[in-house]
This record gives sequence, structure tokens and C-alpha cells, in this order.
Amino acid sequence: MQVATWNVNSIRTRLDQVITWLAANPKLDILCLQETKVVDPDFPLGAFEQLGWHLQIYGQKSYNGVAIASRQPLAQVRLGFGAVLPELAELDQQKRLICGVYGGVTLVNLYIPNGAEVGSAKYEYKLQWLAALQTYLAALRPTTPDLLVCGDFNVAPADLDIYNPKGREQKVMATDLERNALAAALPNFQDAFRKFAPDGGHYSWWDYRSGGFARNRGWRIDHHYLSQSLYQRAIACWIDLEPRRQPQPSDHTPVIVELD
Repeated sequence: MQVATWNVNSIRTRLDQVITWLAANPKLDILCLQETKVVDPDFPLGAFEQLGWHLQIYGQKSYNGVAIASRQPLAQVRLGFGAVLPELAELDQQKRLICGVYGGVTLVNLYIPNGAEVGSAKYEYKLQWLAALQTYLAALRPTTPDLLVCGDFNVAPADLDIYNPKGREQKVMATDLERNALAAALPNFQDAFRKFAPDGGHYSWWDYRSGGFARNRGWRIDHHYLSQSLYQRAIACWIDLEPRRQPQPSDHTPVIVELD
């Protein structure tokens, strides 16, 4: 099974690139999308369905939004935190999480808030969201031993994941509070990419400004986290740079994990 995660930074803007990429990756089973930026009635379903893909979408206008495209229909689809824990439903005003089951694997596709600036209201909201994620995953774990959590985490888990970590303690996406909150949300999960690439220099996001991609001034903030049973089944995980080389690309590029 191959599962990809990709923050497309507007599915309608990047539709042709996504469809082309899907056609070029015939072994792919699931594509988890983030930042689709479109309400559900306006999502371009037809382009995917013509290729035989099934879609589950959870979007909003201009911001956020997540979706899962799969070769076969997903089972047990749940939208947002509130579908599992009603007490967290208030956080679902921003459409950031979708869950479903495919081939016995429970998939959680998420788009964690960016946080904007350390100490800001958006930063505090990010920490609140990560705390909710911890509660949500703890509720899922007892009945879902094969659990894959992927998406745009907006957190670089280690200095190795930043092209220049100097001063990172005060940089959003790299503060200790964010890293600790992410680690607390994912106990007993493993970072699939680091199973196969323990060295630095690998990134999934590059700022549009200052030639970030051309100079490889990137951050690794798009991840696949696997429960122990799935981590043992992981046989590859890689970052596909080709979509980032295209004209008018997303600032992110796909990350793919393969399970036996």
C-alpha cells in the first residue's frame, strides 16, 4: 500500500498538477490532501472520478480544508474531532481533520495550524489544537492498532529538519512548546521518513520568497507517523521533489510511504 500526503495550497489552483501526478504514480493507493481551500460543493470531484478515484472531502472557503482520494472507497469516515469526541467539536469550525479506514489501516489526515507568530493568539490556538489531537488519538488507539497519521504538521520535529536551525527556539514551527506538544500527541508513533533517511538536507516545504526551493532552504514539516505495527510494515518513505519544480507549484511537495 502506498499513501501520499500533499499540502496543495488550493486544489483548484493546483488541480492539473495533482491529476498529472496521480497519473504518473499508478502504484499509489491513497492521496491525503491539505489546504484545499474550497467548500465541498465546489471541490473538483469530476477530475478525480474520471480517473477512478473515490473522494472524501471536508472543506471551507478560502482557508484550510482536507480531503482523501482513494482507489477504493473509504470505510468509517469521520470528519473533524467532533465525530469521535463531541466535546472537541468547537475546533471543527476550521476544517482540518478527516479520518477513514482503508485495507484495515485507519488513516488520519490532518492540517495542523501554522501558529503565525510565537506568543500570538494563533500560536496559542495551535497548542490547543495539538492538545486536542492528543486526546483524539488516545481515543482512537484502543480500537485501531494499525494507525497512520499524516499531513501538514507545521512542525519541524528536530533541528535536522530545518536548513538553518539557528534561533529556531523563537521561530514558529520549531519552538520547544510545539515540538513537545507534537511528541505528546503521538506517543508510541514513529516517523516513517526517518526510518529510511536519518541524515539532514531533506525537506517538504520551501518558502516562495528568496529562492527558497532553488537554494534548498527548506523545512520538513509534512510527515507520516505510524503506529508500531505499521512501522514494522513500512518498506519505503520518500519525498517527491518533482511537483515543486513545476510552474506555479504549491510551496509543499508530496511525501509517500509504502507499506508491505
